[in-house]
Amino acid sequence: MGGGAAALALTRSRGAAAKMRNAKSAGFHLPEESEPHVRTFMQWPVSRKVHPDPYFLDMLQDAIATVANVIAEFEPVVMLMDKRFAAKARQKLSGDVDIWDVPTDDLWCRDAGPLFVRNDDGALAISHLNFNGWGGKQVHANDGQIARRVADRMDLPLFDNGLVGEAGGAEVDGQGTLIAHASSWVNSNRNIGSKAAIEAQIKQAFGVEKVIWAPGVKGGDITDYHIDALARFTAPGKVLIQLPEDIDPEDPWSAAAFETYDILADAKDATGRPLQLATLPEPYDTRVKSADFVASYVNYYVCNGAVISANFGDRETDREAARVLANLYPGREIVSLNVDPIGETGGGIHCATQQQPAG
Repeated sequence: MGGGAAALALTRSRGAAAKMRNAKSAGFHLPEESEPHVRTFMQWPVSRKVHPDPYFLDMLQDAIATVANVIAEFEPVVMLMDKRFAAKARQKLSGDVDIWDVPTDDLWCRDAGPLFVRNDDGALAISHLNFNGWGGKQVHANDGQIARRVADRMDLPLFDNGLVGEAGGAEVDGQGTLIAHASSWVNSNRNIGSKAAIEAQIKQAFGVEKVIWAPGVKGGDITDYHIDALARFTAPGKVLIQLPEDIDPEDPWSAAAFETYDILADAKDATGRPLQLATLPEPYDTRVKSADFVASYVNYYVCNGAVISANFGDRETDREAARVLANLYPGREIVSLNVDPIGETGGGIHCATQQQPAG
């Protein structure tokens, strides 16, 4: 091969390799969650290093099974776990939930599971976010391998541009806009580099045109304040956010929530339109009183024909959350569940699920 031909071949090879690192360059993007799904993926929590109390781990598995069994009434569900746990798990899971032999540590499929992206022809791929236990805060020997193992099992392309993070740290509208707390991404426990460089990687991995940043809170919780516990796209140009009644300057979570609200209220999406914001109240009279308990109504999951949400025992705000969600998602059944053990471990229903969009 001549020098010119060899150089051209090398250039093409490098270009193909770059596309395999870059979902956006290959024409893929993350659809908005309310678009039709093929199935939902979830993870079976088993690690005694993460959950040393066997009684609580059993309750946590019950809660995960409850979520999976309800979703399975609306769309197929795959539960990922090492096959040695399958027989016992089947006692809790309905026959409509499939079990795949993909080993897991914990339940957080939104963060460790496969992030499915799609191109205009309907082809699917997986964008790898290199889950590292939220910056090395938790063991993840199995969870860190899930996305790659699912891609191998499904024979799907895997895009990996080196970005480290979690899908729960980003919300997308499916039309080019992503919102995030910088604390979950521009953080040395995940990514080294400038905010601009990390933003470029995020755009590549999620296939978006614009990132709207809010500061968030570093070190306040294991996730460094995932956006999906506070604000969610309900449709392109529309965001739902949960706020306490008043800002408490002494409470970093309260201050950060209102700060995020103000930033989103002033922001425009990738098409240039202002964002329309709706709000949900913060529950106060909850069943669980622990300061670490996550009581987020916006951490719901949208599946085919339904919205699966949590209730927390505050009758007034539970009713208001169901009413708001019904208005925002007309034609979908609003299913409200008591899954307090998930909240006690620092997350919610959205954190425990990951959708495979229709291709």
